[in-house]
Amino acid sequence: MKICRASSGTEEFYGILENDEVRRLEGEPFEKLTPANVVYKKEDVRLLAPATPSKIICLGKNYYDHAKETGGEPPETPLIFLKPPSSIISPEDGIITPQDCKRLDYEAELAIVIKKRCKDVSMENYKDVIFGYTCLNDVTARDIQSSDGQWIRAKGFDTFCPFGPWIETKLDPNDLLVECRLNGKTRQSARTSILIHPIDKLIWFISRVMTLLPGDIIATGTPAGIGPMQLGDTVEIEVEGIGVLRNHIVK
Repeated sequence: MKICRASSGTEEFYGILENDEVRRLEGEPFEKLTPANVVYKKEDVRLLAPATPSKIICLGKNYYDHAKETGGEPPETPLIFLKPPSSIISPEDGIITPQDCKRLDYEAELAIVIKKRCKDVSMENYKDVIFGYTCLNDVTARDIQSSDGQWIRAKGFDTFCPFGPWIETKLDPNDLLVECRLNGKTRQSARTSILIHPIDKLIWFISRVMTLLPGDIIATGTPAGIGPMQLGDTVEIEVEGIGVLRNHIVK
């Protein structure tokens, strides 16, 4: 099932996307799906980022080849960092290059959407706290990341967290193709089966550190093939079984 957030022009709401229609939901979908008797044509609404998380937790160097291309050894334990909610933008929105950024990179990722408040989740029960999955672009000011020595500023600028276009709730995440295309050319391509730290371990590890809330996002890491984007480029993140997240470099 595809769960989206949308704007009718006057209000925002969650909905179920079926073919070319969006059936409106009452309230938030994480605890209970309550369809309303309102249906929109997909072309008559604007799709928004499909959740409003309290936090976005990201994984660094969670594919071996990406760890090698960025230098250093793959981390023995999950390497986590945060992106602020203010960095979120919706599908088709513009990504803005900060004035002091000389290299703006794409990073294609499978993202997990949390279903309920949880803490200290066991690896055996990780599926119980997952609402679904979506596509995410961990946009990065690569030169700032290198100069700062830590990642918060380089990954936290406004417009640096596009995700969507919807949440797929019925999906096995453990062997999905994750790809990035820049102006139609494939730049990244790998399967989630080769994650260094798989999804059950990520939920266990992160929930030992912090309480997760409904709608929170966990971005599972990016494959090898990172590279720069320029003004006017179109970047597409596609995850098998979900769909395509498309954004444009506008400044």
